Amino acid sequence: MIFAGKPAPVWHRLRHPQATVRWRLTLLYGGLFLVCGAGLLTITYALVDRANTQGPANRAFSIVQGPAAELTERAAAAAKRAFPRRIGPAPPLPPRLRQFLRTSNGQAAVRFGGSGQRIADMHQLQLESAIALAIMAVISGALGWLVAGRVLRPLRTMTATAQQISEVNLYERLAMPGPRDELRQLGDTIDGLLERLQGAFDAQRRFVANASHELRTPLTVSRAMLEMVISDPEATVETFRATCEMVLEESGQQEQLIDALLGLAHGQRGIDNPEPLDLAAIVIEALQTHDLEAAAQGLQVDVSLNPAPICGDQRLIERLVSNLLENALRHNIPDGRVWVRVETPAGRPILAIANTGPLVPAEEVQRLLQPFQRLASDRVGHHEGLGLGLSIVAAIAAAHEATLEVHAGRHGGLEIEVGFPHAPDTPEADPPSVEPHLTAA
Repeated sequence: MIFAGKPAPVWHRLRHPQATVRWRLTLLYGGLFLVCGAGLLTITYALVDRANTQGPANRAFSIVQGPAAELTERAAAAAKRAFPRRIGPAPPLPPRLRQFLRTSNGQAAVRFGGSGQRIADMHQLQLESAIALAIMAVISGALGWLVAGRVLRPLRTMTATAQQISEVNLYERLAMPGPRDELRQLGDTIDGLLERLQGAFDAQRRFVANASHELRTPLTVSRAMLEMVISDPEATVETFRATCEMVLEESGQQEQLIDALLGLAHGQRGIDNPEPLDLAAIVIEALQTHDLEAAAQGLQVDVSLNPAPICGDQRLIERLVSNLLENALRHNIPDGRVWVRVETPAGRPILAIANTGPLVPAEEVQRLLQPFQRLASDRVGHHEGLGLGLSIVAAIAAAHEATLEVHAGRHGGLEIEVGFPHAPDTPEADPPSVEPHLTAA
């Protein structure tokens, strides 16, 4: 219930307490104390009752039963044997006691008086024990409330700090002090989550900034060329034609960029309808598509293919293989080499592509998997690619639950290996008809 945007009054909080962890811990502590206290009192009561029933006094009372004269003689004899030096002759009985003994048919009521006293004592013990248990229950509830608050204090600190963290101050951390207990581990886990979120937000900001730059550059160049030819009074038909060709070229590069961005978004979204595929067959089609490009650069392509059944999206897998081949061919050296290998060790399909090329520092490998990241520092122009090829490969591999391993080659270039999950229901395909070594010269 809301009271005009103000905190609820005390009487309302008392009638409707909030079901917090602190209240539950307090009730748990109090309930355990009540149960243990009641059990302890029950055991104590049973032991006291047994001791009173089988004690020496009760045994003495049980045997002292008979005519009054015999009772007196027995009591005197027993007292004299027990205390021979301290007890002298028994004093005479009072008149009223003698009258009572005469009118009680010669029987003694000592036993019944002792039993009644024992019952009264046990009732008194029960009452006092119940009062003590109630007082200790209240005290234990208060102590449980304090202990629960002490235990939950780090959780309240983490909650308050986490509520203040937003996308503006993702750099803040909980940094929980104290021993490495469960609460410290929870705080460290939240700090790790915040660190990953900060990395994702930073990558998103860089992606938006780089995408804006890459999209704006060709538009600016195209507009400048059109304005230049329009403002030229001596422009001819050939000039307009040449300008239009350059604008078309820039538009083609812009279309490639948009297509790459769509491929990246599609890869990050995941796959909807996976289907059985043969990885070797897809690699053969990609090799045939890039055969002329390899021949134009004088590159030698060594191929080793084996049937590799997988399950996934055909368009995305084709895009992954094509991007890897384009990366291996484009970032190479004259008369270099490219190695393409498809195999299934231990039943797991693997696509491995390596190439010769410029030396890649080991610390730069992971950066190349991010969007719009190139090995060269020059961002203007597209002669080195858009910087999206490997990021698209990483997104498609993640969508297919495949592992992507990228290492810098010893003599330059990259060694890339994609391991796909095995598709057990996919039938074995016939070996692809491809030469073990394709050479494009």
